[in-house]
Amino acid sequence: MPAFQQNTARITLVGAGPGDPDLITRKGLRALATADVVLYDALSSDELLNETPSHCQRIFVGKRAGCHYKKQEEINALLVSTAREYGHVVRLKGGDPFVFGRGQEEKAYAEAHGIPVEVVPGISSCISLPELQGVAPTSRGYADSFWVITAHTRDGGLSEDLFRAARSGATVIILMGLGRLDQICALWDAEGRGNLPAMVIQNGSRPNERCWVGTVNDISARVAAERDRGPGLIVLGETVRQHADFPSQTSLARTIQEVSATLS
Repeated sequence: MPAFQQNTARITLVGAGPGDPDLITRKGLRALATADVVLYDALSSDELLNETPSHCQRIFVGKRAGCHYKKQEEINALLVSTAREYGHVVRLKGGDPFVFGRGQEEKAYAEAHGIPVEVVPGISSCISLPELQGVAPTSRGYADSFWVITAHTRDGGLSEDLFRAARSGATVIILMGLGRLDQICALWDAEGRGNLPAMVIQNGSRPNERCWVGTVNDISARVAAERDRGPGLIVLGETVRQHADFPSQTSLARTIQEVSATLS
């Protein structure tokens, strides 16, 4: 193991992208190639660890809903201690470090302890995963804007922004919300928007990706019955009509007629 002086300590916060290892940036790969330690989370691809040098220490610090391998305070302290001891530390985070990734907290903590930090942005799942499904978060005739919201607040409650978003005409993209999908859909239904198109993507851009499309009224039960424990993303809005599996108005009307004929 090379010996390092304290003044060589540095940290690079790298966004790993939504899951597919090919979606990391070239700058992110260059940072991994010079890492002496990499602290990686549960949402970054294990394949990216192969981009690190043979001497690099690989330390898992993953966090997922209901399972925190290390507390954020422990991760902050580990970033500083390993940088001081070994040199260049790469903090590899799924998506983008600053989109619900607590990258700013890690950066502020390290800099407060005298460690310089470089940020390498990543492709966020909030935009890329709908795009990979053929759904544009903003699209002429569908939505003029989009909201990106986390389902969870620090105290464990639902974000107040969800209540506001349920009354908006924007595309609403919700991260870390699969465990509360039924509650979220209930908010939209209470606003009279039960027929709004809805999409759920799980393990997006990975080989085991799943995608469900439907409406606010029907998607929650289907996802609950079929999903696994992987990360997921919820999209609510008219733009979901762009998905190839979303029934057109014509086919939807035909289905309703067929069901009505069967019941009569």
